[in-house]
Amino acid sequence: MSVPAPAQPAQPAPAAPTLFELFVAFAIVSLSGFGGVLAWSHRMLVEQRKWMTPAEFNDAFALCQVLPGPTVINLSVVFGRQIGGIPGAIAALFGLLVPGFAVITVFAFLYARYGDIEALQRMFTGMAAAAAGLTISTGAKVARPMFKGRIGLAPFVALSILVAVGIMRWPIYWVLAIAMPASIAIAWWGRR
Repeated sequence: MSVPAPAQPAQPAPAAPTLFELFVAFAIVSLSGFGGVLAWSHRMLVEQRKWMTPAEFNDAFALCQVLPGPTVINLSVVFGRQIGGIPGAIAALFGLLVPGFAVITVFAFLYARYGDIEALQRMFTGMAAAAAGLTISTGAKVARPMFKGRIGLAPFVALSILVAVGIMRWPIYWVLAIAMPASIAIAWWGRR
């Protein structure tokens, strides 16, 4: 007679971050990212701090893409507001903006003074390649929850948008005018 293995205790949910922790987390995201901080936002909120699940991140990110303004700034405000109300939104927003603004101001001064140096130009080329790699990596991480369980039409819609805009070079506004209502209809139909 075999003895069943003891059940694993459930992992306790991480405690809600304080305003200072929100500020520090988004400041780290701001100072870590170049060429975009989406990858670092995902890493900080989902992988390291575990304040969101991958699905929650994708839902919040999708909402923030529809809102006017830069997506990651919207994400900081939406997440901060959800955690700590208006003060949380302000803490997350300031954490994302203030350190990056300070660093960019210093780099702008240095670039204006030393921007003609050839080694610096090669360094920027390398940083652009690294930023492209981060973007591709983040796209793969964000897409991963779409492939868990039953594969619906979402990956095919994403692929068709990639082909239409990236390969066929169709105007993005026309593609989105068709893809957004189609995606909403597909999601609605899938939840029935």
